[in-house]
Amino acid sequence: MARLKSESVPASAPDLDILGDQVTIHPTGYVPPSSTQSEDEERNLVEHMARFRESPLDFLREISLHVSGMGWRSYDDVIGQPIFYSGFSANMKATVLRTPMLRRRIDQLAQHRVDVEEEQGLLGDKHDRYKNRTRRKVEIETSLQEVAADLTDGMICKMESKTFIRGAYYLATQLLTRAYHQGIHVSSEEVLRLRAVATQAAKKKQSIIFLPCHRSHVDYVSLQIICYRLGIGLPTVVAGDNLNIPVVGAFLQHAGAMWIRRSFGDDALYTTLVQSYIDTLLQNGFNFECFIEGGRSRTGKLLSPKFGILSFLLDSVLSGRVEDAIICPVSTQYDKVVETESYISELLGQPKPKENLQDFLSASSVLSLKLGRVDVRFHEPWSLRAFINGQQARQGQASPVKGLSSVQDQEYRTRLLRTLGYKVLSDINAVSVVMPTALIGTVLLTLRGRGVGKSELIRRVEWLSDRVRNKGGRVAHFAGAPTEVVVDRGLEVLGSGLVGFVDDLLETTYYAVDRFQMSFYRNMTIHLFISEALVSAALYTRVKQGGGPENQTLLFDTLHDQVSFLSQLFRGEFIYPTAGLLTNLEVTLTGLEKDEVITITRNSSGKMLSVGLHDVERKSGRENFDFYCFLIWPFIESTWLGAVSLMGLTPPLGQKGDKWLTLTKTQDAAQLLGKTLYHQGDLSYFEAVNKETLKNAFQLFEEEGIVKVSKSRDKKIPPTVKLAESWTPRRDHISGDIIPEGKLWTFIENIAKSRREGKNRRDGATVSTRVLVLADNVGRQLFDGAAAPADIALEGQSPKKRRRKEIQTGPKL
Repeated sequence: MARLKSESVPASAPDLDILGDQVTIHPTGYVPPSSTQSEDEERNLVEHMARFRESPLDFLREISLHVSGMGWRSYDDVIGQPIFYSGFSANMKATVLRTPMLRRRIDQLAQHRVDVEEEQGLLGDKHDRYKNRTRRKVEIETSLQEVAADLTDGMICKMESKTFIRGAYYLATQLLTRAYHQGIHVSSEEVLRLRAVATQAAKKKQSIIFLPCHRSHVDYVSLQIICYRLGIGLPTVVAGDNLNIPVVGAFLQHAGAMWIRRSFGDDALYTTLVQSYIDTLLQNGFNFECFIEGGRSRTGKLLSPKFGILSFLLDSVLSGRVEDAIICPVSTQYDKVVETESYISELLGQPKPKENLQDFLSASSVLSLKLGRVDVRFHEPWSLRAFINGQQARQGQASPVKGLSSVQDQEYRTRLLRTLGYKVLSDINAVSVVMPTALIGTVLLTLRGRGVGKSELIRRVEWLSDRVRNKGGRVAHFAGAPTEVVVDRGLEVLGSGLVGFVDDLLETTYYAVDRFQMSFYRNMTIHLFISEALVSAALYTRVKQGGGPENQTLLFDTLHDQVSFLSQLFRGEFIYPTAGLLTNLEVTLTGLEKDEVITITRNSSGKMLSVGLHDVERKSGRENFDFYCFLIWPFIESTWLGAVSLMGLTPPLGQKGDKWLTLTKTQDAAQLLGKTLYHQGDLSYFEAVNKETLKNAFQLFEEEGIVKVSKSRDKKIPPTVKLAESWTPRRDHISGDIIPEGKLWTFIENIAKSRREGKNRRDGATVSTRVLVLADNVGRQLFDGAAAPADIALEGQSPKKRRRKEIQTGPKL
């Protein structure tokens, strides 16, 4: 029976399996299950935890033992700072409210408000003004202190009861291991290293800042369970206050959640309060956790970093208020993500439902499912201070940064923040594990046929596993199990809703049932092959023209230009190697040449002149070249769709003045256009109508100056958009039809060069006629409801609420 190959990769440390109260080390070789016990039963240690339905008395007895801390790990010997004691929350709150930064901010806000009231003549005549100023300032400061106290109480985590934490651990483990029946897997080597780092950090009173990727609500549950089980101080977890719902919110806050608003706006008091709380945590060595991507990834791949909380963390160290902190990037991968079905609904345009207790309780319906396992990997932790000093040395600074005042340029700080964010993402990718479900999903979505036989599926999974390892990636550790066993496990977890099969044929044939949802798992591998995908898509501009090898050869300079264009197109979607375009391109081409996917013509000095398909690749039916193209084609389609939809933003004839269109409605119209084109055959991939990818495309269009976006200070007023004048197509002055020419049309055609060939795509005729008419029709509907942007940030608010808002916002500092 075939096995996943690993000869070219040195043996890795064994995995640890965390299930319930038991940690098991994996054997180094494959051990088949006994005749009386299935593999899942052999590995499923959750049976050591009593179940209420099976044994009510044992279940109640076990809970009692967990709560009392008897007969099991009671979490007494913790590596980190003490947190589980009565009064911890009150002490933390008092410490935050005493921070010099917060007190200065309250003083500034009160002073500013008094100045405003004095200008408005509200403080009396000259004789009483000084006394009234003093009295009024004290009143405002007192009011702001009360507001700050209320906000702090609602924000800070309240892990002060060891008994509660024990019970929460038991409950979370029961729920998680019922859903993920194969447990939580970690690397024994990484865990030992993390414990050693945690021990040193505790001695120095330094915090470990865990920065995980974010694909599921299970992310923070699994990390808390791991820290608890390994005896590492539980981190305070940044969580959006949309999850702060009745009952659940209080439970999570006592289990480690720190509630913050989704948007801070111009609230200077709240912003300072968050910074003060983070400073307090880091100054006292409490571990911390926030998600580098902000929200959960609905697409399966890493999102661009969000810099909000990251900026607070950087400021803490950069300002000198915190000496140092330890950064630990974390990758969490799943055989199957619980929320994928709801993700698909959102990506197809359904509004995201507001979290509520009923939905939270109904989530228990998934707990009886067999969702496989969770793999958590920890990158080697590193010093944030050392990172800052290293970046400053690279910029030619003479000495380490000791405070924000020594950083002369705000642009430098922004670059530092961006570098930090993308370094963390790169580290997460470096330790990410590719799961069997991701391997299967990727194979099924990168084949030209409707389905694939079992033997061919196994062969391509083995090929893909080798490619992952050769690219420096990791494949989930299955103790040397044969590939067929791993594939069977993956197919079982994916289920019939995602992968169907036909078994009354010469061999069992598998096919993707829900390609849109399956793309979530394919996207878990794309970061490893993005360079190869871009090169293949660029070369495809010639390959799709057909003919012999000479006709399908592309000059290196032309290839370079198209790869550069595509790279810029997807700079918001993917994380590229940092060596630079030319170096990355040459390295990628050399690798593809070694794999016999392409052939390269060089001159006598070794300079690359042209690139074409290798004869071996042609004889194999272009399966490897097509694989790389299939990875990137849905994203090319989506960006092309977004660009085509912009043609519909061409103002109608006779329009007077500028008309701005609501951005969200414009994106929804692009999605509707895409669904129409897909069902009419002009779009190959339904994933192209993905709402998240379209939003990224519109962000690119804004950055490139193709569209202008107007945003109001009032969050209730949605952003509006219009085409930039130099990018606006012309209309025929008689018929009113959009003329397919100009900068935007050329931009669309450049994208279309790398699109997958399909129905009516031999030239641009279809786009310049029928597709363009559809885009124009959608645009005309948008213009019918168009309006000019306005900035009425405080309109509609009560006078009392408006005054409070003005006081908290204060001057721009």
